Amino acid sequence: MPLVDLSLPIRSDPAEIPEPLRTEIEYVDHAGGAAQIQALFGVGPELLREGEGWTTETFLRFGTHNSTHVDAPWHYNSTIGGERAQAIDELPLDWFFAPGVVIDATDRADGEALSAADVEERVPRQLESKDIALVHSGRDAYADDVDYIARGPGVTAEATRWLFDRGVRVMGIDAWGWDAPLHLQAEEAKRTADAGVFWAAHQVDLPYAQIERLCNLAELPLQGFQVACFPLRIERASAAPARVVAILPD
Repeated sequence: MPLVDLSLPIRSDPAEIPEPLRTEIEYVDHAGGAAQIQALFGVGPELLREGEGWTTETFLRFGTHNSTHVDAPWHYNSTIGGERAQAIDELPLDWFFAPGVVIDATDRADGEALSAADVEERVPRQLESKDIALVHSGRDAYADDVDYIARGPGVTAEATRWLFDRGVRVMGIDAWGWDAPLHLQAEEAKRTADAGVFWAAHQVDLPYAQIERLCNLAELPLQGFQVACFPLRIERASAAPARVVAILPD
């Protein structure tokens, strides 16, 4: 079965990325590993093959939202539908392996969010319970750019609810976020002084999961494939990194 990797690589970010959003990884090479082995066990490099020890990597900074990741309802609000929102380790596993559909939004400008009517018009087939809906914006092309956070059309709260009402519990996008870019929503929220404008699709009061920062959606057909997107089992977390893979038919 052909496989398509829909996950961005995890690597250290440049210093221009704001600290809360930055990933920093420390790499220890084979010589460093040999030094660790000598310090821990008294085994010198002369007793190791080629004088080399293990290599290791340590996350010095790595938020649960800093890579291709799955958001849990707990990320959006403390309560959803009047009940305590679920954390990432509390979501059903069967949400994360299901048929997928692609919704093409490559014609939309940054901030030109998809309405329910837009999604209905673009969805390639009738949706079924637990389908995984992936919005293809093409913004993964900018994933290494400092202004990646400011790109993407976004999906409206009404479109999110439309998908949810048709059984979709996991929906994703190949942009930095599911909502329209936050700086645009912030401007509108301050202009109107209305609650519910900023982060509207996240805080739509629905128990759903969303995948952000996907890539390679252009390699998928609009339908006829499976998606595996299991998040790491991080206790009480609002999100978790995931290796998202599409499984295409032979």
